[in-house]
Amino acid sequence: MAMKDTVKFVGELMAVAARTAPKAVGQDFIEVQVLSDSERITLGNDMIQVGKERKSYGFERDGKNVLDSDAVLLIGLLPHKGVGLDCGACGYAGCAEFNEKSRSGDFDGPNCAVRLLDLGIALGSAAKMASELNVDNRVMYRVGVSAKRLKIGTSNICHGIPISATGKSIFFDRPTK
Repeated sequence: MAMKDTVKFVGELMAVAARTAPKAVGQDFIEVQVLSDSERITLGNDMIQVGKERKSYGFERDGKNVLDSDAVLLIGLLPHKGVGLDCGACGYAGCAEFNEKSRSGDFDGPNCAVRLLDLGIALGSAAKMASELNVDNRVMYRVGVSAKRLKIGTSNICHGIPISATGKSIFFDRPTK
């Protein structure tokens, strides 16, 4: 098996780790997908384009990382109602008010804070799997911005984890500009 194929297989194992990560009240609103090579390339190029449009070097740098990676895993939070705790962590008085609201930006919202914790746990589980298998990875917010823009998946909010196996991690010691 070629190195790139092995790294893609690790991406599939990361997807399993995200899928089986604990979820609040036993309900699963997590979307997980390993991108195809063509999706990964389209995503990386779009990130570079967003960087130019917004004059944001971070998008360009991260887009290059995506293009240089062997695979990308997207993990997102699907549309959902409040979990029913009326905790107010979302900024609304309770889940009933939360459930009536809607807005869009880079991501869609509002999002229940408890469900966002589910997303964080899934991201952490996936990153941990890559780490345990010695595959370099980095959780990236900007990947999710371009994924939403390109309509990859149906999540309200998502992040990406590009993965790579080289002699030195491509995700650290990156130029700041």
